[in-house]
Amino acid sequence: MPAVTVENPLSLPRVSAPADAAPRRALQVTTAPSGYEGEGFPVRRAFAGIDYKNLDPFIMMDQMGEVEYAPGEPKGTPWHPHRGFETVTYIMDGTFIHQDSNGGGGTITNGDTQWMTAGAGLLHIETPPESLVISGGLFHGLQLWVNLPRKDKMIPPKYQDIGSANIKLLASGDGGSLLRLIAGDIAGHVGPGATHTPITMIHASINPGAELTLPWRADFNAIAYGLAGRGTAGPEARPFRMGQSVVFGRGDSLTLRADETQESRSPNFEVVLLGGLPIREPMMQYGPFVMNTRDELTQAFDDFQAGRLGTIPADRG
Repeated sequence: MPAVTVENPLSLPRVSAPADAAPRRALQVTTAPSGYEGEGFPVRRAFAGIDYKNLDPFIMMDQMGEVEYAPGEPKGTPWHPHRGFETVTYIMDGTFIHQDSNGGGGTITNGDTQWMTAGAGLLHIETPPESLVISGGLFHGLQLWVNLPRKDKMIPPKYQDIGSANIKLLASGDGGSLLRLIAGDIAGHVGPGATHTPITMIHASINPGAELTLPWRADFNAIAYGLAGRGTAGPEARPFRMGQSVVFGRGDSLTLRADETQESRSPNFEVVLLGGLPIREPMMQYGPFVMNTRDELTQAFDDFQAGRLGTIPADRG
């Protein structure tokens, strides 16, 4: 899991929660079921079993892989539509190529993020490069869906290519954790992702035995997802591990701790931390469409069928 790293985290800006910050308890731990997406690549459904009121503004998140493909096995998605939300794809190992009907696209690889605002609607496709299909290899990433408020549901589509070199790197107060701030604000440090809905997204690598305590906006929700390894969450040290999500309660600080001994495949406890300001509007989802009402979902499907969400570029048809 190379993502983005540094030789000496002690050289980075440090982030610590104030001593009087109210800690958030770990209210719920869920285990992500496995499934398949697109043309058949394996995923874990990270938010399965979590009430939407604790997720808002997040809709779903898939952990893609971690899988070691044999030659000829790498898979992607066919062309498909989206409307009414944003997709955030973060690749830790391997390579994905994105293209959409709005002219956005590019290659994302170790530590890169693509941020696609579907808005009023578009078509897009994600595929492994031919070189990866031929050779096989390791593939590991995340795709997060972030809801848009009613006022932004029909904005023009937008694409952000966030290269690994642009990720804001930080360290915990004792230097025992490396933080990759992809979007949002943490202790005055701002990530590169431009969001319509206020959120924070961090990939943290916590050294064995280290404790990470971060300041967290009191009006944000808070969710942690284990990418690799094992540890605990909250002041009560509730255990969780790879493939599990933690829902935190109210407060203005967040604590995670890595177990002293980690699994052989990953030297650190790897965790994605998510926080967002709830939209608190009705949310209706049908496949790749996320709107406020059933009538809007029907209109989205009709617009897709009529070709009003875009057309596949001629060179990719």
